Amino acid sequence: MRALMATLAAAPALSPLHGRTFRMLWLAWLAANLTMWMNDVAAAWLMTQLTTSPVMVALVQTASTLPVFLLGVPSGALADILDRRRYFAATQLWVSVTALVLAGLSLADALTAPLLLALTFVNGVGLAMRWPVFAAIVPEVVPRAQLSPAIALNGIAMNLSRVIGPVLAGALLAAVNEAFVFVLNAGLAGIAFALILTWRSQPRTSTLPGERFVGAMRVGVNFARQSPRLKVVLLRVFLFFLQSTALIALLPLVARDMHGGGPATFTVMLACLGGGAVVAAFYFPRWRARYTRDQFVRVGTMVHAVLSLLIVYVHELWVALPAMALVGVAWISVANSLTISAQVVLPDWVRARGMAIYQTALMGGAAAGSLLWGQVATWTSVPTAVAAAAGMGVLMLLVLRKLTLGTSADPDYTPQVLANLPDPPVDVDADDGPVMVTVEYVIDPARAREFVDVMQRTRRARLRQGALSWGLFRDAAQPGRYIEYFVDENWIEHQRRLERFSAFDAELRVERLGFHLGDGPPRARRYIAQSLDDTEIAPR
Repeated sequence: MRALMATLAAAPALSPLHGRTFRMLWLAWLAANLTMWMNDVAAAWLMTQLTTSPVMVALVQTASTLPVFLLGVPSGALADILDRRRYFAATQLWVSVTALVLAGLSLADALTAPLLLALTFVNGVGLAMRWPVFAAIVPEVVPRAQLSPAIALNGIAMNLSRVIGPVLAGALLAAVNEAFVFVLNAGLAGIAFALILTWRSQPRTSTLPGERFVGAMRVGVNFARQSPRLKVVLLRVFLFFLQSTALIALLPLVARDMHGGGPATFTVMLACLGGGAVVAAFYFPRWRARYTRDQFVRVGTMVHAVLSLLIVYVHELWVALPAMALVGVAWISVANSLTISAQVVLPDWVRARGMAIYQTALMGGAAAGSLLWGQVATWTSVPTAVAAAAGMGVLMLLVLRKLTLGTSADPDYTPQVLANLPDPPVDVDADDGPVMVTVEYVIDPARAREFVDVMQRTRRARLRQGALSWGLFRDAAQPGRYIEYFVDENWIEHQRRLERFSAFDAELRVERLGFHLGDGPPRARRYIAQSLDDTEIAPR
């Protein structure tokens, strides 16, 4: 046994846990996921005692997941502009206080169906706000080489909680009542809160004031729009969860139709799914050395589709249980690959916003898939709905085969220091703006096509950094002379965009300068918008 434990401790898949900070945060994440599953089970059961309306019972799940859609991007923006340690801790404190309120009202027998829905929604707010900040923290506390196993370990935490949480909640509901589930939730959330507070995050070095909330959301959405690789990831994760959700959403009915099937069958099948995902995580380091992320997505989607058909058409539990374990392997392989692909194309300053958008695409696919395939099953049958979902997954692989997760090296967003720009000779307030920057290039007209291709990439880079608009003009009187312009919201946002300059941007800048034929660098000028209503005009 000691030798087995030593072997497990040395496993590459567990290497991120050797770091105290990640280990502590991982335990906090596990506790947070346990509270989510336990709360959902307890609230759903309590609702059946408060009302006989099927709609109200179904709305418990809606109230739990709706905050993800409403607060995904806003929570990501907050996680990027606030201290992440305090923000993450605050989400757990929120969940703990909500659980205590639920426990108190339940013990006092003061809960009503509408009040339970409202508090379930409030609890969902805390859960929706924690995921983007945790996703942004992980790359801060583990080396880049350990990012894949760290994300796999997070998947293990989610799958373990998916199995343990409902079982633990069910045991407490059977032995005592739902109030004790809420009390335990409050305790687990409190433990997670304490663990998070022991982490000492690295303070941010920026001397600029924090971003404004609405502006931070705009920049986050614009970054996603101007990142071709992130857009591919968002499309892929939406379509995969749209397709793969069919089996999970209809699994209670699939379990019921098994020979000898019943409620216990559903629980065992879910446990096999989670168990397969946990086992697969230990093999990821070895598999990652041999296969690309695109291969993981293609093979994982195919395996998921084929095994889903096997499960719904062969009504034998001895076939379904190992098939569900392999479905768990396929599911986490695809999900892990897509999550890594999203993480590596996001610089730290926008990571939480980017991962919040990723979460929204994921949950949107899952929600749409549940609705779509549930309706198809109503019109036809459960096996037909699952078969249609599997067929759509394979079809999308063929249609989107040219949209890869990345054939080139991942971008290097290591911050780079720009040469100090001269201070403007006139006083400029932080809110003065918009600010327009022009850059003049003189190139060989024979290389115009190459130059325009580089400037297209420059356009996306400027907009990802926060610019409001961008344009490129050619001189009608002098062939080879071009003027690039881009506009920042105000002077402070102009300074913030300069602060976001990275190694990736430095490489792109070298490419641009390679076209310039002048003796010095391209001539750059900065202009600040002048209001015609100002009574005091800045000196010229």
